[in-house]
Amino acid sequence: MPIPVPGEHERWRCTLCGNLTRFDVTRTTRTRQYVHVELSGQPTVEEEQVLADRVEHVRCRWCNAEDVVEVVTRPAE
Repeated sequence: MPIPVPGEHERWRCTLCGNLTRFDVTRTTRTRQYVHVELSGQPTVEEEQVLADRVEHVRCRWCNAEDVVEVVTRPAE
């Protein structure tokens, strides 16, 4: 089951320890790239379009708990 990704006014929070800032994220991303290859053979990605992005696991760096992360609203600034 994919993990929800926080929106602009949201963030992740570990439900076990309360961590808000440090996570290991495992994700699968599928992209389309425009690659410019120099005559020397050196490639440079000039454009990239994300076709699919799926977060598979989120692990808390503080308590090492996996997939116990929730999305919460950021406090008003």
